[in-house]
Amino acid sequence: MSASRRKFLRGAAAATGAATLGFPMIAKAQGPISMRWQSTWPAKDIFHEYANDFAKKVNDMTGGDLRIEVLPAGAVVPAFGLLDAVTKGTLDGGHGVLVYHYGKQNALALWGSGPAYGMDANMLLSWHKYGGGKELLNKLYASIGANVVSFPYGPMPTQPFGWFKKPITKVEDMKGMKFRTVGISIDVYSGMGAAVNALPGGEIVPAIDRGLLDGAEFNNASSDRILGFPDVSKVCMLQSFHQNAEQFEIMFNKTKFDALPAKMRAIIENAVEAASQDLSWKAIDRYSKDYVEMQTKDKVRFYKTPDSILSRQLETYDAAAKKRSDNALFREIEESQKKFAERVVKWDLDTNVSRRMAYNHYFGKPAAGKKA
Repeated sequence: MSASRRKFLRGAAAATGAATLGFPMIAKAQGPISMRWQSTWPAKDIFHEYANDFAKKVNDMTGGDLRIEVLPAGAVVPAFGLLDAVTKGTLDGGHGVLVYHYGKQNALALWGSGPAYGMDANMLLSWHKYGGGKELLNKLYASIGANVVSFPYGPMPTQPFGWFKKPITKVEDMKGMKFRTVGISIDVYSGMGAAVNALPGGEIVPAIDRGLLDGAEFNNASSDRILGFPDVSKVCMLQSFHQNAEQFEIMFNKTKFDALPAKMRAIIENAVEAASQDLSWKAIDRYSKDYVEMQTKDKVRFYKTPDSILSRQLETYDAAAKKRSDNALFREIEESQKKFAERVVKWDLDTNVSRRMAYNHYFGKPAAGKKA
């Protein structure tokens, strides 16, 4: 064998050996990335289910290369401690609502805790993506040293005014009432005379049961039913401006998110939007079923909140917002939302027909004395 051929074969064998030895190391480096999350919801709440739905989408879309495990509220930190835990890296991410961090910066209330200048939650998410909200939220989180990447998603329907011992027919009925809400809605209900206490979702019903609260609001027919509201109250007032445009928040520790491969970050961002729409569809199905069952099985009576109370909500919200005039970020976000809302709400009101006429045409009961 020639010297040159022997040299070639030795080199080829060495290269093959290096590749063989190196392969397990490469595979190990590219193994699954695990993330430990926590939601701000009890394990039984449909909101925790939404968090798991998002995690499953990401886990499936990455082919298992990223594995997100979601723990329920309190597993690692209290519900209101999520932002600090994700910022510090104690948790890799989480699922909640922006208003739960209200104590850090009250401008976070503008992501859903208030009337949103007539916008619904989907419009507010449109503002967030296309009207400058994303940049303003990044600026806000940076201002309080929050090391997070935030994805608002999942538009919520208008939340009930609250659960009570008897129907609320006038503003004066709220005077002195021990009531639960969160965020700037604390000022709204306080402005209507209530004595307000902010509690996480899982603590509300036990507080009502022990007489620590006279009334409370949480969110929707399914969550309220699962958490046990019909066990402690049989009166629910529907329609409200205190949170008629809220959405959820998916949050990652920024350092860990930025370290992910670009392809994985893109999957996450698209999974957020896919999960947002799926959440909306699931909510329509599940909330409507629980709304019917609470009336038929749980004997809950639902009432529309009187217009006089809705009007007072707007007034007390305006007064609460005015108190934040010294918060430059609050003012900047407020003006951005107002500019967007003036255009899109006008378009919506002028364009979309009210569905009540069609509903009554097909499903409404005939008036007394008239044949069906």
